Amino acid sequence: MKKIKIILALCAGLLGMSQLQAQNSSFLKDRKVPLNEDGSNFVKFTFLTQAWFRTSEYNPGTTIDGVAKNSGTDIGIRRTSIQVFGQLTDRVFAFTQIGLNNYNNISDRKVGFFVHDAYGEYAIDKTKLSMGMGLSGWSGLSRFASPAVGSQLGIDAPIYQQQTNDVTDQFLRKLSIFAKGKIGKLDYRVQMAQPMSVKKMAGYNPTITENSNFSSDPAKMQYNGYFQYQFLDQESNQTPYLTGTYLGKKKVFNIGAGLIYQKDAMWHKNTANDTIRTDMFHLAADVFYDAPVGSKGEAVSIYGNITHSDFGKNYTRNAGIMNPANGDNNANILNGGGVAFPMYGTGTTYYVQAGYKLKDNLIGKTTLMPYASLQHSNYERLNDAMNFWDLGVNWLLANHTSKLTLAYRNHPVYNTTGDKLETKNAFLAQYQVSF
Repeated sequence: MKKIKIILALCAGLLGMSQLQAQNSSFLKDRKVPLNEDGSNFVKFTFLTQAWFRTSEYNPGTTIDGVAKNSGTDIGIRRTSIQVFGQLTDRVFAFTQIGLNNYNNISDRKVGFFVHDAYGEYAIDKTKLSMGMGLSGWSGLSRFASPAVGSQLGIDAPIYQQQTNDVTDQFLRKLSIFAKGKIGKLDYRVQMAQPMSVKKMAGYNPTITENSNFSSDPAKMQYNGYFQYQFLDQESNQTPYLTGTYLGKKKVFNIGAGLIYQKDAMWHKNTANDTIRTDMFHLAADVFYDAPVGSKGEAVSIYGNITHSDFGKNYTRNAGIMNPANGDNNANILNGGGVAFPMYGTGTTYYVQAGYKLKDNLIGKTTLMPYASLQHSNYERLNDAMNFWDLGVNWLLANHTSKLTLAYRNHPVYNTTGDKLETKNAFLAQYQVSF
């Protein structure tokens, strides 16, 4: 009897080790920690870092720490982040992300990571309807209003689609209540967000002028929505962030449309010096096609978008991604210093990007994916169209896990009367590591 008990104990121990090995295997394969036997409940960890090396021509009047500069070279961390999320029960999902954006040699030091996302959601119907609350990227308007930055086709996402980026939100994330789901092939998200105080944005200016700007009055609620019909392979909506390219792993064809609306979000002065309050209202439509096209791993990725933005009379806002400059001394230049340009404005924007992945194992076990994109904006305040070019090639060392992107960018420079003066060039290299 004693021998039988020992044998049974050994068998139980071996069975336990086998289950542990199976769980470890699942973790190693999917980077998930299973919470139940079939792995449907889990916690997952991800990590991303994107580092930039850049040489740029600067806008006229640019200064760095008070010293005039015409051009320069800089190194910085475009993004680094850690995500922890999980399907905690069959109906409860939680998502948290912390990270750091746009850290370069003129940034404040030891600023630390900040919260990107922190929300929970409950599945009323596991497919058709989930609702959640917190700080999240379930924003509306268009596909790359909430981009999965680690899988973008180009060196960066089309940032103009994040229409209130760091003005009344936190790098696109909003304090909100949201609902999302799939009804057949229709994927949808709707959101009621409370805008953050515009007085906390970088470079806040309380002056009200004849050109529209964000009102500093207590903000009314903002309403977002994005709806896309997914004709072919279905995309996951587990998190709000949408893939840039699947590198031929899926065949996706979507048509989408969305909006953002906020009452009395903007203000300006009229000729009688009265303060006029206007609504902010944006509409967009887009199409996305990403699919394999050859027998050796070739793939194509194409995206097109049209956005009509209404920020009020003559609104423009400059953006210079991880701007290497912190000043300007030429009041006649609309752009400001460094690499900034009028990325946002009242008017209509057309955007297109396309890329082609060459065959697998083109260079050893790696391959290349060249791409091109153009943001063409007709803004009310500008007399000439705003064209922002981004051309480059991805060296896919290990798909999106390890990739080197080389890019050329070109942006226009305007004077304060809205006339285009010249264009400026930049050459960039980004190394990305993610899992």
